[in-house]
Amino acid sequence: MVLSGWAPRDRATWFLETVWVLVGLPLIVLARRRFPLTDLLCCLLAAHALVLAVGGHYTYAQVPAGDWVRDTFHLSRNPYDRLGHLFQGFVPAVLVREVLSRRSPLRGSRWLAPLTVCACLAFSALFELFEWAAAEIGGHGADAFLATQGDPWDTQWDMFCALIGAVVSVLVLSRLHDRRMAALAAHSDV
Repeated sequence: MVLSGWAPRDRATWFLETVWVLVGLPLIVLARRRFPLTDLLCCLLAAHALVLAVGGHYTYAQVPAGDWVRDTFHLSRNPYDRLGHLFQGFVPAVLVREVLSRRSPLRGSRWLAPLTVCACLAFSALFELFEWAAAEIGGHGADAFLATQGDPWDTQWDMFCALIGAVVSVLVLSRLHDRRMAALAAHSDV
């Protein structure tokens, strides 16, 4: 986070993109004794923080690795923003699933997976409303934060990418996540 905040392309964009890490990390540290997270979730949160930090430093539309992918595959836009929104569904799905599994009667329920995906899609929609508010307040000054890159369907694509990320996360990681939660419960009073 310190490196990403060192001379970012746009300080306001950096803050808006990384505020989730700046708020989330202290909350995780403060709650670690009462609600320790699985190692799987911690690794995914660290990877997501890295995606946010890089996107915040360069702005999502100008991440050099995304420019390379755009040029290599002859895409019309830098795809780093899409990666960020895939992560916006993929990682929170594990977080939501962990909280619901450990603090609600949904553990083992057939409702756990669809409610996890719905929560992630709801957060994605809320984030898009947040972007809309930033655009209304900041005008063209919010363009770097929005990263629409001229795509009139950017909001819909962003939510679709988060939906794909959440569904893939639930389908691919649920069994591993259940084992990691069981291991955590065996080693603590969770």
